[in-house]
Amino acid sequence: MKKNMGKIDRNVRIIIAAIIVGAAYMDVISGTLEVVLLVLAGIFVLTSVINFCPLYAPFKFSTRKKDKAVQ
Repeated sequence: MKKNMGKIDRNVRIIIAAIIVGAAYMDVISGTLEVVLLVLAGIFVLTSVINFCPLYAPFKFSTRKKDKAVQ
């Protein structure tokens, strides 16, 4: 897997996941919506940790900055 997520992308996903988990913990969301959003939060955390978004891959999209060539 080629990394395709930049720092800002990772941080935004982590923040969104934290907000979802916080909302679930404080019973702001419940039921089916809670389960769906918690699964989404888990996916956001997982993709942030591995720096790879499978939805970006088919479109060859990347938010990661290009590595500078070492000379």
